Amino acid sequence: MAALTFLRPFLSLSLLVGFLCLFGPFGVWPLAQAQEGNLVITGSSTMAPLLLEIGKRFETRHPGTRIDVQTGGSSRGIADVVNGLADIGMASRTLNPQEKHLHGAVVARDGIGMILHTSNPIQELTNPQIVDIYTGRIRNWQQVGGHDAPITVVNKAQGRSTLELFVQYFKLSNRDIQAHVVIGDNEQGIKTVAGNPNAIGYVSIGTAQYDASHGIPIHLLPLQHIPASVETVRAGTFPLSRPLTLITKSSPTGLTKTFIHFAQSPEVHDLILQQYFVPLQN
Repeated sequence: MAALTFLRPFLSLSLLVGFLCLFGPFGVWPLAQAQEGNLVITGSSTMAPLLLEIGKRFETRHPGTRIDVQTGGSSRGIADVVNGLADIGMASRTLNPQEKHLHGAVVARDGIGMILHTSNPIQELTNPQIVDIYTGRIRNWQQVGGHDAPITVVNKAQGRSTLELFVQYFKLSNRDIQAHVVIGDNEQGIKTVAGNPNAIGYVSIGTAQYDASHGIPIHLLPLQHIPASVETVRAGTFPLSRPLTLITKSSPTGLTKTFIHFAQSPEVHDLILQQYFVPLQN
């Protein structure tokens, strides 16, 4: 009994501390605040609209989470992941050999297609003609069977994976290209061509097909006689296609892993198809 009497002040103090931790000095104070699960995703402008929709659906499936999607190009997405500024990077290409220390997860496929204004009568260009247009050797549409009008060459800005794949496919270097307009994301390129009947550009097939189906005055050109379409990308016959990849600094864990698995699952195939991309075959 003496021992218990001796410990009573300490027991009372412990109970008081526990009471305060549980309820707080003014009656309600949770022991630990519930933490929201937040993910920052940056990078490819091609992927950003899709990831925004996937993020919204993920948030409804996982209350308390927030998915913040920011664009800026594939190079930004990869750099942000490396520098710890983003949880996930979006890259509309495969990882380069120098990036093999990173972890990539493909969520869909897309192609890159040449676009013209719908008023332009040209229905197809050969690869050498495209090269000559982009290097300045062909400067007038009349030289390839079109109207007598100067060609406006629209090119992608540095750091865009669409540019990297374009120059790689056509065996060009960035300094070879004689551009009149330099654009960032796909929508900017589409708006430029839609507003200039004499312009030529190259963008995501998925984005171009979506916009064309919604009344934007552009049309896609075939490449090597193969139509630029979701169907040919799905069949693997279109010559200029690419994976849409989510990048992490290491093998994903926790909320990041859960989100990437969700983005690869059949639960978002309808969103991928709505953006005119090709879902993975699960």
